[in-house]
Amino acid sequence: MNNFNKRETIISAGIDIGTSTTKLIISQFSLRNVAGATHVPRIEITDKEVLYKSPVFRTPLQDAVTINVAGVQQIIRSEYAKAGIQPSQIETGAVIITGETATKRNASEMLHQLSDEAGDFLVATAGPDLEGIIAAKGSGSYESSGKSGRVIANIDIGGGTANIAVFKDKQLLGTCTMHIGGRLIEFENGVIRTISPPVERLLRDQGYTLQVGDPQSAKAVSFVTTYMAEAMARILKKEIHAQDHILLLGHEPNWTQAVDTIVFSGGISECMYHHASDEIQEAQYDDIGIQLAEALLHNASLKHFTWQEPVETVRATVLGAGTQTTEISGATIQVAPHELPLKNIPIHQYDFEEDLATGLSHFEDAVQQAVTLYDSAKEGQNFALYLSNLPYLGFRDVQQLAKAIVQIMNQRPHPEQPIILVIQSDHAKVIGQTLAALQVKQSIICIDQINVETGDYIDIGKALTSGVVPVVVKTLTFHTT
Repeated sequence: MNNFNKRETIISAGIDIGTSTTKLIISQFSLRNVAGATHVPRIEITDKEVLYKSPVFRTPLQDAVTINVAGVQQIIRSEYAKAGIQPSQIETGAVIITGETATKRNASEMLHQLSDEAGDFLVATAGPDLEGIIAAKGSGSYESSGKSGRVIANIDIGGGTANIAVFKDKQLLGTCTMHIGGRLIEFENGVIRTISPPVERLLRDQGYTLQVGDPQSAKAVSFVTTYMAEAMARILKKEIHAQDHILLLGHEPNWTQAVDTIVFSGGISECMYHHASDEIQEAQYDDIGIQLAEALLHNASLKHFTWQEPVETVRATVLGAGTQTTEISGATIQVAPHELPLKNIPIHQYDFEEDLATGLSHFEDAVQQAVTLYDSAKEGQNFALYLSNLPYLGFRDVQQLAKAIVQIMNQRPHPEQPIILVIQSDHAKVIGQTLAALQVKQSIICIDQINVETGDYIDIGKALTSGVVPVVVKTLTFHTT
């Protein structure tokens, strides 16, 4: 037990490679055992310190569809050197490829190369929904929703996309992504250099003509930024016009409660709030970023919402990607030792709301949502289901729940993968043993007493002699004190 009483520090890195900009953050966490000497160890983070924030770099691209991998690697190498950090020292964190960068043809290749370059820690491409959740945590919106009781929409706008994530009481109510961003029209020497396909479609639809070589001051440019601000207001109010679908990326807004507070984060919000005004950010001046920020600030429809300033602007996502907590599971668990350790398993939370029948009626939809969120390409990214607010469970209830879990997990794209469950209440052993009694073909990992939520990632270590397992929860949030 003595090893648990030593103070320990770990180093975390967050790296965000976005449509326009790339940035990096290095943090240090202090860990200690907060349980008494005679109790099961419980390791918690007692202190967090940002050791190094990189400047904001222009994301290096070879061409419109290819990331310059060597250029990204050079940024990371030089910034690690400036921070005085070796990749081997990094024990956790995240590389997040966001916005339109995630659609580049060599994004997957770059992820594999960066996992060697940046240290042995979480490497993930964030789809737009997940990116919105991460940014809301980094900007402070998520934390704020727990204190205010308001419905808060975090709108993270970068170079290519606007990712909206709506929270109330720290619960995700819904998401939406739009083709709204600073680099959708780019300039060079006072004339237009590039126009993105969604903007070209919007202009055609609205009867405007704009082409490469036209002056930066063309009336159609200000039409685009004004329209984007108006469309944003309509999306937030769920009053979508038919022509707004041109700017929608994926599904329509899916929250049911009315938004009353809005928070802007991302590079465009930096143009609004100038948190990092002491830094030179040339990337902001050769596109529509500043005009878009002005259009949003002065839009009459958006003024109907309560505005809240973010804790972080341009670094919201990288801060959201850079922190973690370490926990020890409960002692009554069911695990398959040969499957451990498991690394970088995304969490999908499902709330039973204290009612088994109602919970089970929507259970299948929740698992399909998890597949869409974490394995949209059906490549086999497994996930863990976090089951919260289970009611009192009798023997028959446990049987019914276990059978539902097996039936639904068999519908995953790769059904042979382990069934990984995190249970909020003390039910892990009984649910795990019931699954084993059903002679399921999958390995079972069923743990409890771990606090997680959708958007988190977990590492599950090898079982300790006391029967518990160490769990690293990568909360993808930066809590301010």
